[in-house]
Amino acid sequence: MKSHLQQYLQDTRALLLAKLDGISEYDRRRPLVPSGTNLLGLVKHLVGIEYVYLGTSVGRPPAEVLPWEADGSVWEGADLWAKPDESTEYITGLYREACAHSDRSIAELDLDHPAEVPHWAEGKRGTTFGALLVRVVDETAHHAGHADIVRELIDGQGGKDADLLDEAGWSAYYTKIQRAAETFLQDR
Repeated sequence: MKSHLQQYLQDTRALLLAKLDGISEYDRRRPLVPSGTNLLGLVKHLVGIEYVYLGTSVGRPPAEVLPWEADGSVWEGADLWAKPDESTEYITGLYREACAHSDRSIAELDLDHPAEVPHWAEGKRGTTFGALLVRVVDETAHHAGHADIVRELIDGQGGKDADLLDEAGWSAYYTKIQRAAETFLQDR
């Protein structure tokens, strides 16, 4: 079970990081939806997710406190976008370090190892390492899905199933869906 969860997590981490390949620094950072979601911000956010849930919460904090946690700006959304002085290499380096830290926790801890999440409500912080591992797999997959959509908005690169159809096939598929939706235009 643990090894399967770890493999899903490692595969999804790789998919997420691949969304940064082949595009400009601007495109990695620019928000494309009203919530401000951006590719590099998704990676930055997951740095904290990995460290808190699979590190700090099980008594294995990182060697250094993340800058946005140290100054409290994480609670103002500072973990969801990269400042101009935070390079892609810096953010992805932190992510790789956080993932390696988590992988060591996965290797060394049993799923029933007790955990306590520091930012959860008092009296509700207690859980297990296994529950947190599932949470991190879910959170990573959730944000990798966001990354698929944001990347498609940037340059049309689809998700892992993008090669199922060629450009004409995707266009026809899109048109079919659009026509089906148009039957409900009067409902607006």
